[in-house]
Amino acid sequence: MAEFIYQMYKVRKAFEGKVILDDVTMGFYPGAKIGVVGPNGMGKSTLLKIMAGMEDISAGEARLSPGFSVGILQQEPPLDDTKTVKENIELAFGDLLAKVDRFNKIGEEMADPEADFDALMAEMGELQTEIDAANGWDLDSQLSQAMDALQCPDPDETVDHLSGGERRRVALCKLLLEAPDLLLLDEPTNHLDIESIQWLEQFIQNSSAALVLVSHDRAFINNITNRTLEITCGHVEDYKVKYDEYLVLRKERREQQLRAWQNQQKEIADTKAFIERFRYQATKAVQVQQRIRQLEKIVPIEVDEVDNKVMHLKFPPCLRSGDFPVICDDVRKDYGTHTIFDHVNMTIRRGEKVAFVGKNGEGKSTLVKCIMGEIPFTGKLKIGHNVQIGYFAQNQAQLLDENLTIYDTIDQVATGEMRLKINDLLGAFMFGGETSEKKVKVLSGGERSRLAMIKLLLQPVNFLILDEPTNHLDMPSKDVLKEAVKAFDGTAIIVSHDREFLDGLVTKVYEFGGGEVKEHLGGIYDWLRTIRPDAGADSAVPTVDEALRSRESAAPSQAPAPAPAASKQSYEEHKAHQKMLRKAQRAVEESEKKIASMEARIKELDALFMSPENASNMELVTEYTSTKEALENENDRWLELSEQLEAVGREA
Repeated sequence: MAEFIYQMYKVRKAFEGKVILDDVTMGFYPGAKIGVVGPNGMGKSTLLKIMAGMEDISAGEARLSPGFSVGILQQEPPLDDTKTVKENIELAFGDLLAKVDRFNKIGEEMADPEADFDALMAEMGELQTEIDAANGWDLDSQLSQAMDALQCPDPDETVDHLSGGERRRVALCKLLLEAPDLLLLDEPTNHLDIESIQWLEQFIQNSSAALVLVSHDRAFINNITNRTLEITCGHVEDYKVKYDEYLVLRKERREQQLRAWQNQQKEIADTKAFIERFRYQATKAVQVQQRIRQLEKIVPIEVDEVDNKVMHLKFPPCLRSGDFPVICDDVRKDYGTHTIFDHVNMTIRRGEKVAFVGKNGEGKSTLVKCIMGEIPFTGKLKIGHNVQIGYFAQNQAQLLDENLTIYDTIDQVATGEMRLKINDLLGAFMFGGETSEKKVKVLSGGERSRLAMIKLLLQPVNFLILDEPTNHLDMPSKDVLKEAVKAFDGTAIIVSHDREFLDGLVTKVYEFGGGEVKEHLGGIYDWLRTIRPDAGADSAVPTVDEALRSRESAAPSQAPAPAPAASKQSYEEHKAHQKMLRKAQRAVEESEKKIASMEARIKELDALFMSPENASNMELVTEYTSTKEALENENDRWLELSEQLEAVGREA
């Protein structure tokens, strides 16, 4: 049986007198894929930091097995602010880049007649072995692919100018390329669009690394993990199943706990009653003492903490809006020569709840800003009579009063019966207990976004616009928000990649892509089934971006339209093509360098064979044969890469 890659034995972690983890014993095998769940503040991130060696433990033993490496993605990852994006990510390769450079330079040095050929060849052989073992011949290609997939910023930009989300993408890219044996990810899908999330899912599924994951993305955690650790009451409960199956087992487990607790309470009550009844009877003194000792030995049964309170959020009354809160007539938006969308014709009726879906950069948030009057556009866009808009975007958090506490921020806008439920409301959005007394100025960006969301939901509005509202929310908070929006009797536009959040909430979908906005009647899964008709009720439904790609691949079945002029090629298509072209060029150049190096060595060997003392040198003969074979293989590879480059060039 394989050895554990990581083990914990009776681990205890306490902080300022509060026990975070207690008596935790567990082990992970290489390749394990594990999800960690539990309420916020229960120690999920602390567990990851202990495993990464960043947090000390109060008692017990926690260790990474010898010969294995560990890497962690933190909520606020450290980067070298003096380096560029690319330089930070290249640190993942350690000294491997230097070895590749040295290997290539050896070929140049061999051209010097006075060079020590034997020493150089020995060095080259050692380097080749090390580089081959680390798959280090295509580092630039690996880096480029990962950066593109995770939508990292400009490679030449210094990281001190990046936003928090951009820094996390850079840190995640660097961590994945480091390829540790144990991968610790804390909310890796934050700030990623659905296409990047899908790439990350595939990367992890194909990786042999062990994974411990903290995530509030239900689809992601189900697709990635097959084991679930729940942190509750300071203990870690281990379920050998995916998240959805864990929910079923957890419910059964808690019911068993509750029955055992009730039986124990009855036993305690009966024992106490016996003691009180016969305490002063001499004939029962022995039995009374026995019962007292039994009572002292009882270990209280703990029942997992589950918040069964249902938080119903009722919007304050507002004026009734006109029948058509938003009407778009041939709306168009350009940034310079790049057209975001054109000929947008849209009518949203009062009471409708609609979704804006599509890949990042296709204009969803841009159209929202047009509706809000924040940016200019061409065409006609009419806001209906008596429309009162409540708008949520990530930058709304910047408008909060930093000198108020969390509680006071909500107390100022709460009215009616909601003023009596402020603590319940704050708890539902992860601001329970003493946290509500924190000042806004000490909150993180994610905490401020949640607070701005609560504040919006208490405003008297009849038209909600929510741009990525589920960022920074845990699963219970998402449920509260979803039920609140479902109960809202006004109109709502929701920009989101979260299929689970949109399901059952929206009745119309607007699909953004290729400069167009298309209307689809029905819910999010109704729209997805129009893209994939074979997806039944119980079938796996594609993601938004899978559906978009499916639509694009199906398009050629119709008569092709005349090819547009090169100047009209979409910006995104041009950008993607240029990346492919650069990648193909780099591959050809790298292959040419290898060929040149091997050809130089073969010439040197030919020269050495001219000397009589080397005529029967079997080491040189073996090297000559293997180098010749490698050269033939590389020539074949170069030919294939050149054909690929030529094909990509023709697509321009």
